[in-house]
Amino acid sequence: MENASKSGAPQPSANARDQGRIPLPQLSRWRQKQIPVIAWAVYWVIRFIGPTLKMEFVGVQNAVQIRAAGEPAIGAFWHRCIFSSVWVWRNRGIVVLNTVNFDGQWTRRVIERLGFGTAQGSSSRGAIEGLTAMAKSLEEGKNVAFTIDGPRGPRYIAKPGPIILARRTGHPISVFHIGVKHGHTFQKSWDLFQIPYPFSRIVMFVAPPIRVPTDADSEMIKRKQAEMQAALERVRDVAESWFQLTEDQRDHIREQWSEKL
Repeated sequence: MENASKSGAPQPSANARDQGRIPLPQLSRWRQKQIPVIAWAVYWVIRFIGPTLKMEFVGVQNAVQIRAAGEPAIGAFWHRCIFSSVWVWRNRGIVVLNTVNFDGQWTRRVIERLGFGTAQGSSSRGAIEGLTAMAKSLEEGKNVAFTIDGPRGPRYIAKPGPIILARRTGHPISVFHIGVKHGHTFQKSWDLFQIPYPFSRIVMFVAPPIRVPTDADSEMIKRKQAEMQAALERVRDVAESWFQLTEDQRDHIREQWSEKL
C-alpha cells in the first residue's frame, strides 16, 4: 500500500479505514487507554517473529487460479491461525471483518498497520453493515476475509457470512489453514490461539475455490455451507498434522494437492 506511517508501517487508505463503521460500545477510560498499548505490543511481536518464519505453501494453485481470472476472493480461515495469517497476507489491502468490542478495537489498529482494511461488524453486532461493506470492497476489486468461527466461537464451527456474501456477489470462497511446527498454544482460550516461535516452520494449505450460485435457494445454501465446513476441516487437519509426517508422506500429499485445480 502506498501510504505509510513515520515508523514505516503501511497504512490503509481512508476509504478502507472508514468502511462499514458502526457505533463503538462504551468502554471505561482504563480500557480505552489499554487499546493503543496492546496494539503497539502485538504489532511489534508480529513484526519480530514474522520475518523469521520459514513458510511452505501447498495447494497455492487454488489461489492463483482465482487471481489469474482477475476476480477478488472471499477468504475464510479459523480464528486459531490469525497470527500467522496476518503475517502471510500482510500489505495486500485485504478487507477483514472486524468486531467493535474491546478486542476488536485493538486488533483493528494492528491489522491496519499491517496493510489490511477493516469492515466493522460481527455475527452478533453489525452483521448486515459488515457484509454490505465487504460486498462494496469486492465490487472495488479488493479481496476480503473472515475469521470464520470468530469472534467468540464455538471453535471450528463455520458461520455463514462467506456463503451469504458469495451468493450476493458471485465471487469465490478461498479456504485456507496454517500449521505451525513449533509454537505456543493458549490452551485456555476458546480458539486454541497459536503463536509460532521465532524461526519455526509453518505450512499453509489452500483448498479449491467454493462457488455459490447467485440464485441459490435455501437447500443449495445448506449444501454450500456444509461444503465450506468440510473444506475448513480438511485444510486444518492436514496442516496441523503436517510436521508429524515423514518427508515421503509429505511428498505424497504435495503431489495429491498439486493435482487439485
